Amino acid sequence: MNLKDYIASIPDYPEKGIIFRDISPLMADGAAYREATKQIVDYAKEKQIDMVVGPEARGFIVGCPVAYELGVGFAPARKKGKLPRETVEVSYDLEYGSATLTLHKDAIKPGQRVLICDDLLATGGTIAATIQLVEKLGGIVVGCAFLIELQELHGRNHINQDKYDVLTLMEY
Repeated sequence: MNLKDYIASIPDYPEKGIIFRDISPLMADGAAYREATKQIVDYAKEKQIDMVVGPEARGFIVGCPVAYELGVGFAPARKKGKLPRETVEVSYDLEYGSATLTLHKDAIKPGQRVLICDDLLATGGTIAATIQLVEKLGGIVVGCAFLIELQELHGRNHINQDKYDVLTLMEY
């Protein structure tokens, strides 16, 4: 199955010159969504994952079915102010401004092997912040899995590839 057949490319969205890669058609097709999940699960099985973490919000869409299939837990990395209990946080720069991600302090136990899942690897800032959160709690990031990588944005430069293994199912 060619997963790219299930990605809609929207020119000039959200602004002129950008091609938005929409995963909605992939999620709407049960067989395609299952295949994408299966490929990430197969990758994760080799890594003996204890926990999956996904950044808000599309990381939930990718990470939750992976965690379910693996029989492990899922922890959401959320925007500041969205989690109700005590958290750890990491702030990071965006193209125009900054953002903060948080995890509950008890989301990851020291020594747990963690897979980070998201829909898209673009500039890498969100994933670098998610890695920092996991490590603040003593987790070991053993892989990062994405549906799509936008290669021209060089997101892998924010992820130390000697230390963190990266899987992308599709590249643009």
